[in-house]
Amino acid sequence: MFFFRMIFRSFSRQFKRRLLIAVTVCLSATVSVAMLGVVFDVGDKLNAELSTYGSNITVQPKADAVVNDLYNTGGDANSNASGTSKSDPTTFLKESDAPKIKTIFWAFNITNFAPELNIHADVNCASESVDSSSCKASGVPIVGTWFAKTLHMDSGESTVAGMNGMRSWWKLDGSWPKDDSAQGLIGTTLASKLGVTKGDTVTLYKTTADGSRNKQRITITGIYDSGDSDNNAMYIPSSTAQVLANLPDSIDKIEVKALTTPDNDLARKASKNPNALTQDEWETWYCTAYPSSIAYQIEEVIPGSVAKQVRQVAALQGDVLQKTQAVMVLMTVLSLVAAAIAVANLMAASIGERGSELALLKAIGATDGAVSRLMLAETAVISLVGAIVGALLGSGVAQIVGHVVFGSGITMRPMVFVLVFVLLTLTVLIASFSSIRSILGLKPAEVLHGR
Repeated sequence: MFFFRMIFRSFSRQFKRRLLIAVTVCLSATVSVAMLGVVFDVGDKLNAELSTYGSNITVQPKADAVVNDLYNTGGDANSNASGTSKSDPTTFLKESDAPKIKTIFWAFNITNFAPELNIHADVNCASESVDSSSCKASGVPIVGTWFAKTLHMDSGESTVAGMNGMRSWWKLDGSWPKDDSAQGLIGTTLASKLGVTKGDTVTLYKTTADGSRNKQRITITGIYDSGDSDNNAMYIPSSTAQVLANLPDSIDKIEVKALTTPDNDLARKASKNPNALTQDEWETWYCTAYPSSIAYQIEEVIPGSVAKQVRQVAALQGDVLQKTQAVMVLMTVLSLVAAAIAVANLMAASIGERGSELALLKAIGATDGAVSRLMLAETAVISLVGAIVGALLGSGVAQIVGHVVFGSGITMRPMVFVLVFVLLTLTVLIASFSSIRSILGLKPAEVLHGR
């Protein structure tokens, strides 16, 4: 009882100084919990944020992928209709295989995907002859794709896939076309060239591989501004493009948007040669949502395909994540260092004020250990109160950061609180060490005689 009474009396006699220790620890706990909470959740938040800017994995026929690697002809995965190539694809994947993407191990990480058939056609020609000189525009990039197609999986589940969720940065004047219809979107540059607005109808002419000349009327439901050369193109339903080009069930690319884990050394090693991994490395890599492991699993379910991550997106994600985490960890460390310095100074001042009291305790028989435990217990109790209040405030600050920066709350993991309390315990112990040493050197006779 005497021990606890001494602790209580120290609070009442040195209230302001004890309050300062509590506030110091509280502020450090607030910053630490908020920053580490964001650190542990920032990967998913950044991934979701970056995924709004298009696909991070592309799927192509093997032959096209080999040509792209040899001649470096691969373009921006999110601007496939830029018109840099006037030739139509010669190798294809089956559109009917595209839904298999949602059957892989990481199916729930696939947030969206859209197959594409990239062809070229003449627009608004005066005649149906092969000669395109009478057309208002020739060799116009046409992208046959899904817009918001509902897929019914064998598992009984349904999912919606298409460009609606893949082009969130587009500025669209109008509405999205319906799948399997004669509707389409047109880029601002092409719309200006043709002199069309939403609601107008254009006629596409396409010379197929067998020499026939197909025609398809398209009603423009919207005009989009992509901010790049994609404005020279038209987007129409994939089934309509396949009929126009006489290429049933054919696509030449699939854009995939997936929630992934940033690459590390294991992922980079696997992306070069998965067969070089050991059994344990293979299981870790395959069961982690790296872009390369998701791409590998897509190749397993779509015959004749090569899936590759969009390096720019993956590199940006990893770079931003590392820098963000580094800044927040640094802020946590600085807050702990500041707390250690403040607690050490406050304890030293407290011991200085209570020198006579501590000397008297030692004079009547208290050991150095007993006096040290008393000072540590006093500091521990007040620090615990500050840490608990700081943890609650830190959780709130983390939610504010999440909503302001990412538009959603931060998931606070229990390990964050455990880690912060361990770090604060070590910080307080280190801060107390120098002050406790002064107690060991305290000589009762000299202090009590005022020397």
